[in-house]
Amino acid sequence: MSDYTDDLRATVDRVAADLLLVSPERAAERPAPDRWSAKEIVGHLIDSAANNHQRFVRARWQDDLVFSGYAQDAWVTEQRYQDAPWPELVTLWRDYNRHLARVMEGVPEEIRFRQHRRHNLHEIAWRTVPAGEPATLDYFMRDYVGHLHHHLRQIDAILAVGGRNKE
Repeated sequence: MSDYTDDLRATVDRVAADLLLVSPERAAERPAPDRWSAKEIVGHLIDSAANNHQRFVRARWQDDLVFSGYAQDAWVTEQRYQDAPWPELVTLWRDYNRHLARVMEGVPEEIRFRQHRRHNLHEIAWRTVPAGEPATLDYFMRDYVGHLHHHLRQIDAILAVGGRNKE
């Protein structure tokens, strides 16, 4: 269907295999007191998947791309990702993203590429779209994959597990 869904699927399979080789203790190390550990970054990526899952599905029946945001730091803290079993976090993240790739592939082209003047991607997208510019669901789904790669590069920097993630 698209380059970004193939990329998403290949990335999560490859990176999950690498991450499962990292010890839980190493994954829990924070690079600084005010920075997330690899466990917390993976937790944030699970939250991102959960929030964007419902956004991508609801977009089929909406005339706009206006969606709720969420308090990312609070979600990571309150869900106690730092205390969660590392293999469970990694496999949940991998499997949720495999599902999201199927969801993305199932969106009809007329919905994916429909231009929306009304959106809040200037507030919730990783690479924002100005409020006055039209946006598409395809852009937003592609942005989701870019956001995932961004955080995988952070994990690479913390753990030095691969260095193979791309933008």
